[in-house]
Amino acid sequence: MKIVQAKKEKGANFIFITDKITLKDPLVLVFGNRFLLEEENLYQEIKEMFPNGNVVFGSTSGEIIGDKVSENTIVLTAIEFEKSTYIVKSKNVKEFGYNDLDLGAKLIEEFPKKDLKHIYIISEGSTVNGSALIEGIEKEKHISIGLSGGLCGDDARFEKTLVSNNATPKEGEIVAIGFYGKTLEITSANYGGWTGFGPERIITKSKGNVLYELDGKPALDLYKKYLGDKAKELPKSALLYPLNVKITEDSQPIVRTIINIDEDTNTMILAGDVPQGSTVQLMMSTVDDIAEGASVAAKYAIRNRENLPQLALLVSCVGRKLVMDQRTEEEVEEVLDVIGNQSKIMGYYSYGEMAPFEGNNACMLHNQTMTLTLISE
Repeated sequence: MKIVQAKKEKGANFIFITDKITLKDPLVLVFGNRFLLEEENLYQEIKEMFPNGNVVFGSTSGEIIGDKVSENTIVLTAIEFEKSTYIVKSKNVKEFGYNDLDLGAKLIEEFPKKDLKHIYIISEGSTVNGSALIEGIEKEKHISIGLSGGLCGDDARFEKTLVSNNATPKEGEIVAIGFYGKTLEITSANYGGWTGFGPERIITKSKGNVLYELDGKPALDLYKKYLGDKAKELPKSALLYPLNVKITEDSQPIVRTIINIDEDTNTMILAGDVPQGSTVQLMMSTVDDIAEGASVAAKYAIRNRENLPQLALLVSCVGRKLVMDQRTEEEVEEVLDVIGNQSKIMGYYSYGEMAPFEGNNACMLHNQTMTLTLISE
């Protein structure tokens, strides 16, 4: 595996942070601030740098490259696979009438299954129901095929997110990268570091990822009551107080972030499903807990690997970044301490993360976690 990395700030050229070498048919991952991705000629600029590359864009709520976290930048990682191959497919939510379950099923159908090791998703994050998308993919893929990725971000604005494959970044796109090869080793894991507080409540009315009622009362009204003055800053302030959702008594709890609110219907829209009958509780965290959570995620991801990773793709939630503020890089440093300096690191801050729970094969949508996908060949 050969890797080239570069970074670009507004109004400047790309600066290479590795040796600038020629790569054969590379996968070029480009994560960046939404406004910078909208600039004219960006796609052409990257194609001139990597004329035979397959370029995948995703907007972010912050960019990760090496041990650094930045804002209002573009980060680029180009990968040449020497012993394995990849295929990139994409769909748009509008083509499916925003039916994310059907989109996921159709997307996975397009991948030949022979020697398919892993699917990595880079999804639009503004309107997608990440749980339904994953359910559609999981229904059609074999259990031995790994699945991970994330929902793209737009800082804490929640206006629109951009994704594309070999095209100018646009709204509504969902890109899937299939990795093939017998020598590939890909592992993924996640962990949060958040703690529940306050009373537990029952979801008495919901539909998909829309939450209507808690304990028979309008959910948004109750949530605003807990937030107090911070309710004026919704939906941004919701990133600091996600919901811990327990679907059944025996299931592992999942964390859900509120990505939007609807004042007219008095509802909250979350990044993934919040099934009726589930128990929910508010959550909060500290900088130290979040940094420790990143370390745990890294330990889970590397625990059963045969080889050290050459590339680490990180997806961390924008809510974690808001809590950590000036200390955000500490969670990336914790990951690096665990996986080793031999691994190139790239990633972004997101509206949702995709990975299995520790010890499970099936992927889930998470919020407020650090998610790692470690790759070697």
